[in-house]
Amino acid sequence: MKVTIIGTGYVGLVVGACFSDTGNQVSCVDKDPKKIAGLKDGIIPIYEPGLEDLVKRNVAEGRLHFTTSTSEGVKGADVVFMAVGTPPLPDGRSDLSYLKAASEEVGRALTGPCIIVNKSTVPIGSYLTVSEWVKQYSKQEVEVVSNPEFLKEGSALEDFLKPDRVVIGTNKEWAYQKMCELYAPFVRQGNPVILMDPVSAELTKYACNSFLATRISFMNELAQLADRLGADIEKVRQGMATDVRIGKHFLYSGVGYGGSCFPKDVQALVATSKDVGVPLQIVDAAERVNYGQKKYILKKIKAKFPGGLKGKVFAVWGLAFKPNTDDMREAPALIITDELIKEGARVRAFDPVAMEAAKPLLNPKVELCDSAYQAAEDADALVLVTEWNEFRHLDFEKLSTVMNSKIIFDGRNIYDPKTIKSKGFEYTGIGRS
Repeated sequence: MKVTIIGTGYVGLVVGACFSDTGNQVSCVDKDPKKIAGLKDGIIPIYEPGLEDLVKRNVAEGRLHFTTSTSEGVKGADVVFMAVGTPPLPDGRSDLSYLKAASEEVGRALTGPCIIVNKSTVPIGSYLTVSEWVKQYSKQEVEVVSNPEFLKEGSALEDFLKPDRVVIGTNKEWAYQKMCELYAPFVRQGNPVILMDPVSAELTKYACNSFLATRISFMNELAQLADRLGADIEKVRQGMATDVRIGKHFLYSGVGYGGSCFPKDVQALVATSKDVGVPLQIVDAAERVNYGQKKYILKKIKAKFPGGLKGKVFAVWGLAFKPNTDDMREAPALIITDELIKEGARVRAFDPVAMEAAKPLLNPKVELCDSAYQAAEDADALVLVTEWNEFRHLDFEKLSTVMNSKIIFDGRNIYDPKTIKSKGFEYTGIGRS
C-alpha cells in the first residue's frame, strides 16, 4: 500500500517507520528542508529508543522516503496521515493553522481516491473541517478518518507495533476495511480494532489522556495529604493498586506530569466542554493541581533551608518530562530550576539525553554538566526530577565526597527512605513523611 505521512515530528516519524517496516511504501513529507536532509542521512531529530535503527533499515530497503514536496509525497497515495503539529493556544484550544495549510496542500496534490487520516490530536469535529479544507481543492473521492494515536514517549515503537487497541472513526465501511488491512500486521494476536463514528473516536483520545492525567493529579493531591498526616503515599499506592477496580498504572505521585499530550489534551478538552456548555470540573481541577504540584517540591526545599536559598547549590538530576525521551514540553524541571534561580540559588543540572533540547528553554543561569556526579559537586542538596534508570542506584561514597551537604529531594519517590538514611543522608520525598 502507498502511505503518505504529512509531518515528521514525533508521531509522524514513528508511524511512517512502523508502516514501512511491514512492507508498505511510505513517503514522509515535511516543510523543513534541514530536517528532511538530516533524515535522508540517517539523522533522527528526536530521541526514541529503537527508532533510529528502524528508520535506517527501511530507508536502506527502499520502503521509507523523505521529501519536502507534498505533491511528490501524495502522488498515488492510498492513505494520507495528517501528523502535523496542533499546538495549544493561550485559551487551551488547538492551533489548526498547520493542519489547515497541510489539508489544502494535500487537496491540491491528490491524484486519485484517498483516505485521509487525522493522526494529530485535533478538536472534536475536525474530521468535517479537514474534509471541507481538502475538498475545496480536490474533486477526488475522499474520506476523512479519525485514527487517534496512543503512543507513550519512550516506548512508542512497542505501543505501535503491539497496540492495546486500534481506534478507527469513520462512517464508511470501505474506509474501515482499508484501515483494517493497513493495521492487520499489528493486531494478529487479537487486540481489537474498534470501529466507531469519527466524533466518538476524537473524544476517545481526549478521554483517555484526561483520565490518566486525573489519576496522576489525584495521587499528587493525596501525597500532599499524606505529608500532612504522616502517612507514606507509596504504601497507600500499593494498597490501591491491588484493588482490581483501580489497577496499578498511573498511581505514582511526584512533581507533576508534562510532555506533549497530557497538558495539551486536558486543556483542549476543558476548552471544548466550556464551549458547549458542559464544563468538566474534575478535568479542569486535574490541570490546576498539576501546575501546583510542579512547585510543591520547592516548598519542601525552602522548609529544609529556612535561612533562604541564596548562595545554595542544587544538583538537578533529570530535565526531560519523563525518562527515555528528550521531550522538554511542559517539563517540571523548567519550573523547578527557574524558581530555584529566582530564589538566588545556583543550579547544576544533568540529563542523559535531553541536554541539547533543554538548553534553549532553561534559565540561562542553569549550569549544564557532563555527568550526574559532576552536577552534584559542591551541592547543598540533590533534587531528583526525572527517574532515569541510571539515577536509581546511587554511589553514596562518591556523593559523600563531592556534595557539601547530604540532602536528597526525591521528586519521583524512586529511592527507599530507609536506605538513604542508613547511608547518612537526609531524605525528602513526595508524600513520604
